Amino acid sequence: MFDNLPKEVTVFEVGPRDGLQNESKHIETADKVALIEAIAQAGLKQIEVTSFVSPKWIPQLADGAQVIASLSLPTDVSISALVPNLKGYEAAKASGLKQINLFLSASEAHSKKNINKSVAEALSTMKEVADVALQDGMRLRCYVSTVFACPYEGPVSINSVLKVVEGLVSMGVHEISLGDTIGAANPLQVKQVLDALKGLVSFEKLALHFHDTRGTALANVVAGIESGVTIFDSSLGGLGGCPYAPGASGNLATEDLVYMLHGMGIKTGIDLPALIEAGALAQKLLGKELPGRYLRAELAARAKACAKVGAE
Repeated sequence: MFDNLPKEVTVFEVGPRDGLQNESKHIETADKVALIEAIAQAGLKQIEVTSFVSPKWIPQLADGAQVIASLSLPTDVSISALVPNLKGYEAAKASGLKQINLFLSASEAHSKKNINKSVAEALSTMKEVADVALQDGMRLRCYVSTVFACPYEGPVSINSVLKVVEGLVSMGVHEISLGDTIGAANPLQVKQVLDALKGLVSFEKLALHFHDTRGTALANVVAGIESGVTIFDSSLGGLGGCPYAPGASGNLATEDLVYMLHGMGIKTGIDLPALIEAGALAQKLLGKELPGRYLRAELAARAKACAKVGAE
């Protein structure tokens, strides 16, 4: 066990999009920009900053174009946005993005609830966007939701996942993120799905996206690492969840993931203390404590140290 750990892992930050999309408190554009820049300063190189979904459905992210235009980031930081269709793609392209992120479900029921389309219809819509985007030289990432379990159907068959991944590979998608949307997966399931995908897709193109609803996200990351995956999605402070998947609570917290990886001797290029500063900023902007365990522990330790100094 742990004989073939990778030297480095890529952390794909989804907090500014997947995290903020569920927040009812309005966050000003300038504050979103400050938060994204703080995340980048901590060393994150891949950041999903917004969505070009209709503001009617995700009002929190209606200012996506303004956010992108206002960002000042290091040249080695790559930003991207979620895109649902050709209209969203055109808006993303106009904003100057070089990468877009598409999405669909592995389960029929979630697909219907989420975008009112069957999985086959969703793949067809996605191909329309992918064909145009690839011609424009865009990098394409695709999220596959409900890979392990669906809030409406229960367990999702591996064959359903294989069909979706096969369709995405044939489209020429550069990266595929497999999502545990309701945080129901366990390490054995992760291994079984990844074993089934061997030979169908290069694992260099695979990412894993875990929610920590039932406390298994980090264990699932380890299972993914042991199977050869080296790209993992996470969200600052554990923000986020799918608004169309009941029970889908927060994403795996970025700082929890980084703390574990560094402890295992795996490099991420991320400055953990700076990441905590970004998490503290997120809590301040949202006016609440975030669920990330490492963030809570570090901020509590700081508060205790400050109280001790003040008492002396």
